[in-house]
Amino acid sequence: MTEEIVKSALGTVTYPGFTKDIVTFGFVKDIQISGGDVAVTVDITSSAPEVAQQISDEATVALKKAGATNVSIAINAPKMPRESSSKGKNIAPQVKNFIMVSSGKGGVGKSTTSVNLAVALAMQGKKVGLLDADIYGPNVPRMLGLDGVKPEVAGNKVLPLKAYGIEMMSMGSLMEEGQSLIWRGAMIMKAIEQFLRDILWSELDCLVIDMPPGTGDAQLTLAQSVPVTAGVTVTTPQMVSLDDSRRSLDMFKKLHIPIAGIIENMSGFIAPDTGVEYDIFGKGTTQPMADQFDTCILAEIPIEPAVRTGGDEGKPVTYFAPDSETAKRYMKAAEDLWATIEKINAEGGVDNQAIQPNTPPGVSACSTSAAPQQQQTSGGSCGTGCGCH
Repeated sequence: MTEEIVKSALGTVTYPGFTKDIVTFGFVKDIQISGGDVAVTVDITSSAPEVAQQISDEATVALKKAGATNVSIAINAPKMPRESSSKGKNIAPQVKNFIMVSSGKGGVGKSTTSVNLAVALAMQGKKVGLLDADIYGPNVPRMLGLDGVKPEVAGNKVLPLKAYGIEMMSMGSLMEEGQSLIWRGAMIMKAIEQFLRDILWSELDCLVIDMPPGTGDAQLTLAQSVPVTAGVTVTTPQMVSLDDSRRSLDMFKKLHIPIAGIIENMSGFIAPDTGVEYDIFGKGTTQPMADQFDTCILAEIPIEPAVRTGGDEGKPVTYFAPDSETAKRYMKAAEDLWATIEKINAEGGVDNQAIQPNTPPGVSACSTSAAPQQQQTSGGSCGTGCGCH
């Protein structure tokens, strides 16, 4: 037996729920060989006992088939996720934790962030769902290679689509390609509720929610429908983006959503030929804003060609290029995000009753008073017929 033979055998052991093997993922950490005796240490990202058992069984079979006499597989796994301790209204009770990914403006890479955070969390062993709540610009299906794939219906529920170990639903999966939605706020509110209530989500450790840009009806409806465990704001280094990001962070505070951190996108450019990183759009400008809101920068994500091609081709960089600098930063951001969620739950979780039924300070009562069926304008410029303007 040689190390090459051992690695070749372990390369046939697929990580449960994925298409890649434990060697490609870099989970094989130590190999000890003494004659026909082989001892392997594997660090996995899943806390599920059945995952560890499956890897151990399949690795043992593969190594004995390759010629090993005695096999010892040591699996290092993280602790089981803490149960959510959040309270208040929750129309999707099978989901333990809700992560709102928001931005003050469009075009800052919010959907790319949502996809890669969700994939990273799944690769770290969490049961993850991804809700593309960006009704007007649903790009997540393309980014996951599910463009044009229609979901199935089971009874009065819609089954989420699956890719790269996560469950996903998007308005882009329900409508025809290129079709525009010209909806008033009340319709958006109803759609958010239906995405939470009428999609047959599994028992999830977390649901990552890619929000529309801004601070409007969608954000308020979500916060009133489920106890949002943590919020993540996505920005770029330019001041025009930071100005809007402050509004997004202020929204989290007014909706009583704990701020998990900030993702600074387009934070430098990594040249594909040299690997040198250049600060073409500036870098580090987000830190003062993080200090202002008593939060942290979860990651500074550079511009890297693999991110763009991965998004266009439905191959998330975190999954398909795990050794890239961008993938490493997303993985670290997911680890830090989950640590924050664990801390929030340990301290009692969140309670969205504070924004129900009363409106939080600084939030227009117009948004909360409009019933979903009020789609015709009756004098009010907000389009819900509430007559507030």
